[in-house]
Amino acid sequence: MRLEYEMLLRVMIAGICGLLIGYERKNRMKEAGIRTHFVVATGAALMMVISKYGFSDLQGKPYIALDPSRIAAQVVSGVGFLGAGMIFMQRQTVKGLTTAAGIWATAGIGMAIAANLYVLGIGVTLLILIAQKLLHSRFDWLTAPRSEQLTVRLADAEGAVDTLQRALRDAGVEVLYFQAEKRLDGAEPELQLHFTVKLPAAGEPDKLLPLIQRVPYVLCVELQ
Repeated sequence: MRLEYEMLLRVMIAGICGLLIGYERKNRMKEAGIRTHFVVATGAALMMVISKYGFSDLQGKPYIALDPSRIAAQVVSGVGFLGAGMIFMQRQTVKGLTTAAGIWATAGIGMAIAANLYVLGIGVTLLILIAQKLLHSRFDWLTAPRSEQLTVRLADAEGAVDTLQRALRDAGVEVLYFQAEKRLDGAEPELQLHFTVKLPAAGEPDKLLPLIQRVPYVLCVELQ
């Protein structure tokens, strides 16, 4: 009975580690947040405990050979399917890769703690949190160019689209995807443009909206 309480403690610690990683993801409004990471870490720890201790009553019996790593090995591949569900394409841009990798790593943390490797599991949790904080910082050498989706409504005037594209180009913003459609449902004809743009390494999405709003003919701009 005492061993089972120790196993439960391991699962709880694994869940707390997953919760911390999920909290960081939630603050960045990612696809998987606190609950998902908590459940993944807790479930992985549970499977690891079962893999190590769940068949101890069969040890020593003739004609029975046990491999304690079999269930644990299936956790690694099984969580891969869960992570794949976090990855999707949005207007020529892949989203969710970091969250999917985080789900996979969170499962590993749960397994490590369940295997009685507390220092390793907690240490990797802190390592991931610190790395996420640094890699999302504003240091130019750490920040890679990022893409954003925009929806812009323009007055249907000659040269309006060219003026907008020139303003983006002058600001160092590269247009990756562009779609335009004419709308006649209002009092005046309008153009609705869908952009996927790549910001410079030091670019900030908050500065993109004022830039576009200053362009003539722009009626409305939405950052998705």
